[in-house]
Amino acid sequence: MSAPGIDRAFERRLASLVNTRERGVLQGGLKGVEKESLRVQPDGKLARTSHPASLGSALTHETITMDYSEALIELVTPAFRESWETLQFLCDLHQFVYRHMGDELLWATSMPCNIAGDDSIPVARFGTSNIGRMKEVYRVGLGYRYGRMMQAISGVHFNYSFPAKLWPVLADVLQERDAGKDFVSDRYFSLLRNYRRYGWLVLYLFGNSPALCSSFVKGREHSLQQFSPGTLYEPYATSLRMSDLGYRNKSQAGVRISVNSLNDYIRDLNAAVSTPHPEYERIGVKVDGEYRQLNANLLQIENEYYSYIRPKRVTRSGEHPTQALKRGGVEYVEFRALDVSAYDPVGVNQHKLRFLEAFAALCVLKDSPPIDAGEESTFDSNHVVVAHRGRDPELQLNRNGRPVNFAAWALELIDSMRGICELLDEGNDQRPYTAALELQEAKVRDVALTPSARTLQELRSTGESFAQMALRMSNLHKNYFLDLYPPNEQRLAEFATQAQESLEQQAAIERADTMTFDQYLSKYFQR
Repeated sequence: MSAPGIDRAFERRLASLVNTRERGVLQGGLKGVEKESLRVQPDGKLARTSHPASLGSALTHETITMDYSEALIELVTPAFRESWETLQFLCDLHQFVYRHMGDELLWATSMPCNIAGDDSIPVARFGTSNIGRMKEVYRVGLGYRYGRMMQAISGVHFNYSFPAKLWPVLADVLQERDAGKDFVSDRYFSLLRNYRRYGWLVLYLFGNSPALCSSFVKGREHSLQQFSPGTLYEPYATSLRMSDLGYRNKSQAGVRISVNSLNDYIRDLNAAVSTPHPEYERIGVKVDGEYRQLNANLLQIENEYYSYIRPKRVTRSGEHPTQALKRGGVEYVEFRALDVSAYDPVGVNQHKLRFLEAFAALCVLKDSPPIDAGEESTFDSNHVVVAHRGRDPELQLNRNGRPVNFAAWALELIDSMRGICELLDEGNDQRPYTAALELQEAKVRDVALTPSARTLQELRSTGESFAQMALRMSNLHKNYFLDLYPPNEQRLAEFATQAQESLEQQAAIERADTMTFDQYLSKYFQR
């Protein structure tokens, strides 16, 4: 491995992309967003109402669905070539949803507040069809395994695929004969490995959960400090959501999924969904005629595996995610480590998406050797320490077995991205990718500019609790969407039509079921 600070292979690859005859070789990648939000009452408490029927069927609607809870709406955009198109669609979706929520609000932060324990969090229901029941039982199982409070955390996922024109150019640069699906999958897995190496930077730059409502950890052991009555925090935290208090759940500590190759990934996921786990066997699968989980294996299904980033391919009807990957290779990656931004009405902004697009290119172009078990533990530890202590001026991370200053390493990575941003800005005098990179560089040089520092400063200056601040921001966002003029009436009408069609599709699925749920599950897992 080359010395820290010098990556000759990366520099050669980037120079080759700069000098290629293919113009805009990095431009035009497809970008989509999935944004989760809790529905809450005007007082900030969790909504007890069902998913509004006027929004359509959460089972079959492609853009408006639910995540874990009946109260946890998930808004999904199609993939667009331009970030602004993605965010405009997401904005239109918010406008439509708010027109059908009455006096309820979408919670403006990732961490939930004012929740009276697990029993107060309703599991999402998807109707009476076998596939709908499977989705519900899966969520019931998550509640038994990890607790429902963890499932009430919301986030933003960024789905990204590189432009097709990149692959033959990159294959030529790497002296590979074939730029087909195996080559593309190998490069995406290079990205996955390097995200495990460097993804802690994303937690620092965009983490926005340094504090939380005391109700979130009620009855649980924790080391959080009191910020103010009802609000707990860690002084240097960036993303408690992505710490071991949130998604880095200790219950999955034994789930090790290799990203050294597509075959290794599929092998490990298949093993996890077929290996019984004694603790889950004690829960039971079907008890007194009621399902508690889909099975007692380490993972019920592939999607239960929590990771910062996932390789994805759109599945065909009845196809498992791993089967889709085996059939067609990696189609895109899903960045899953983004907190909901309370300072952006749709929870995310163009600067963030542009940075992530450039960061994805960095991870593809840098050397990405296989990861052994010891390195995996080191990389995971770097993520967790940044989630807890990312703004600590004395923070050091583990780099190749040696301590390294956090800011120095972060600036080195950002400096490596300048040429990538120039390629992404090619032909655009406004240089939006370079501008996005400069904003992130400023956060590394001045920790007060990070979203997590801004949140704590706002709590100090207003005297609000975390719950009060989140409720205020939620109301601001609602007013923003309801007052937005002129609304895109054509798109809102399309959403209304899709909602009605999705209800009809759900009814058709329910009518078409011919087997019992037990038979359906057996057939599903036999595949």
